[in-house]
Amino acid sequence: MKKRISLLKQKLDSFSADGILIGSLPNIRYLTGFTGSAGWLIISQKNSLLGVDFRYVEQAKIETADMDIIHLKKDISEWLIDVYGELGIKKLAIESDYLSFSQYQKLHQVIKKKNSKLQLIPVQNAVESLRILKDREELGKIEKACEIVDDAVEFIKCQLKAGKTEKQFAWELECFIRSKGSESLPFDIIVASGSNAALPHAKPTDKIIGTGEPIIIDMGARYRGYCSDITRTFIIGEEDSNFNKIYNIVLSAQLSGISLIKENMKATNADDIVRSMISNAGYGEYFGHGLGHGIGLETHELPRISMVSDDEIKAGMVFTIEPGIYMPGWGGVRIEDTVTVVNGQVVCMTKANKNALLNGG
Repeated sequence: MKKRISLLKQKLDSFSADGILIGSLPNIRYLTGFTGSAGWLIISQKNSLLGVDFRYVEQAKIETADMDIIHLKKDISEWLIDVYGELGIKKLAIESDYLSFSQYQKLHQVIKKKNSKLQLIPVQNAVESLRILKDREELGKIEKACEIVDDAVEFIKCQLKAGKTEKQFAWELECFIRSKGSESLPFDIIVASGSNAALPHAKPTDKIIGTGEPIIIDMGARYRGYCSDITRTFIIGEEDSNFNKIYNIVLSAQLSGISLIKENMKATNADDIVRSMISNAGYGEYFGHGLGHGIGLETHELPRISMVSDDEIKAGMVFTIEPGIYMPGWGGVRIEDTVTVVNGQVVCMTKANKNALLNGG
């Protein structure tokens, strides 16, 4: 934690700031270890203060080290005006993606009311740009979360039967994942069958799962705060030529991405490698989302692997590779793995096999 805070302090000059206010809870956890659901962190060159309400004072003392804990009894704007001078802050960077407009207004009002000379400097990705590269400890936690969902894929093969509803199976999966040691799930499990599988972010419904239709299952686990993400697509019963065709296009594209994406490659080029294969097969219009997203303390974080990303692939990054084809009225196929970059190459952290055919008719 000391190293992470030190690196953040080094970035303050680039923001023309001498302090920063952190409101993002994942960023606070990354910098301090605090896991509560509310809090504010102020970091200056002189000191660091974690402000929490009554519920979390003792928890913060236990979870954080070498961190001054303040019991917040005032609104953040009032507290900030009380302490910024003690910390030697004249120009305060604020996370513009996390401080609400109303909170920003209150800060300005209090600054004006008290004739304060504190300047607010909106910044983006101050901490996220540090989180984008995982250290060994973080990678170990993600690996454990990946092992849990790999086990869940094996569970799928034994339990997925025609006649169950999407909701029923989603609940069975959640129970299994939690029984294997996952904390709260990083996102709601997707079980989407038949035409519902044409919706990339479908929600499980009361639809009964049938034979001969695509079934997309997207799930994740969380281990000590860190997440995994995996998607597999199945079909129950007889093989279907249309399903096989689309499935093999997506699988070939995904495997090519895993093989061809390299360190120092632009994320836009990584996306293009896979997207062009699907487009050349005649299904480009049915792959409308980005190729992947970073994963760590959050299920969607930097880097972005997409057509509009500014990121570059680097060693230590963890992200997903998840091409898909979604055809309204029929369904869809998505295959997703959580990967990292080691020795210049993409390495899968999720390792579950990608056999689509199940016999649970």
